[in-house]
Amino acid sequence: MGAYITAIGTANPANRYAQEDLAHFMCKHLTADEQEAKKLQVLYRATGIQYRHSVLDDYKKQLGTFSFYPNHAGTFPSTEKRMAIYREKALPLAISAITDCLGNSHPFPEFTHLITVSCTGMYAPGLDVDLVKALNLSANIRRNSLNFMGCYAAMNAMGMAKDICDNHPVAQVLIVSVELCSLHLQKEQTEDNLLAHSLFADGAAAVVVKGQSAPNEPALAILHTASQLLVNGQSDMAWQIGNTGFQMALTAYVPKIIEGGISALTHKLMAQTSLSLTDIDAFAIHPGGKKILETIETELGLSKQQNAAAYEVLRNYGNMSSPTVLFVLKKVWSDLKTQPNKQILSFAFGPGLTMESLLFKTI
Repeated sequence: MGAYITAIGTANPANRYAQEDLAHFMCKHLTADEQEAKKLQVLYRATGIQYRHSVLDDYKKQLGTFSFYPNHAGTFPSTEKRMAIYREKALPLAISAITDCLGNSHPFPEFTHLITVSCTGMYAPGLDVDLVKALNLSANIRRNSLNFMGCYAAMNAMGMAKDICDNHPVAQVLIVSVELCSLHLQKEQTEDNLLAHSLFADGAAAVVVKGQSAPNEPALAILHTASQLLVNGQSDMAWQIGNTGFQMALTAYVPKIIEGGISALTHKLMAQTSLSLTDIDAFAIHPGGKKILETIETELGLSKQQNAAAYEVLRNYGNMSSPTVLFVLKKVWSDLKTQPNKQILSFAFGPGLTMESLLFKTI
């Protein structure tokens, strides 16, 4: 019995923006006053982000030609309008990630299970059904949807895939994570909103998990999982449905809360093995923000070089919520694919405050 990742694919919308251009757009069109504009510019510069992607093209347009944001003073788009765009854009972005994962060969493998992950849009019949139709998957495929869990949800999806494969060795699971965070920008210039404005972006990832690995096929064995709920952070990272999109609570205290729990979570995971932290060869950490990465490095005694993949993803893509850790894992794995028996430790964080961890080994 076992669970093996055999492929990871990623995708982003075509609209790629420099962080400084996004800051300029926000200051020019969406900030309330000069003081708020200065605060926003400082936030954008401090993120460690250089580029982000969005399904929206308003950021390269002039006032009067916007298709999403109001062209004059007025109400921001309703949740209904945002969900309409999500339904239009999520499927093609998901398919791009799947194509990157599996290539253009058809037919696709005989997947037994499909797990879809998203916290930035919902509808029913949902993305899972649209993917079955678009990819001509079996109508008998077992479908599960992890919705509204936030940045750590892809970790839960991989844990679910491991449980499936441990119990059904012939299982072949397709995980698809897609987030359109940029649809939920809010007009109110609160500290939570300003911080979210500076970090979040759009992206998708796809993962294939099998109950059996083929000889001579590179794979990542999913070995162990551990989770920790820090209820003292319940109000510091939260996600609510409002009349003008989904509204985030994201305070500057999140790194401090993670600081108080990351060592215990690591010990909980490593206690399932005969390994110590010094036996870990690589780290795939969700870059929820620059400060979060620095906090984990301090607590676990990691160098920035050991955390380089997370910084690279943050720099080039920003925080895309649930797919982000898969971007990091793909990068780490690509550097180790020719090296068997390498241990990879992964973390992700989200509302709750929830911390998730996974241990992988290269095959």
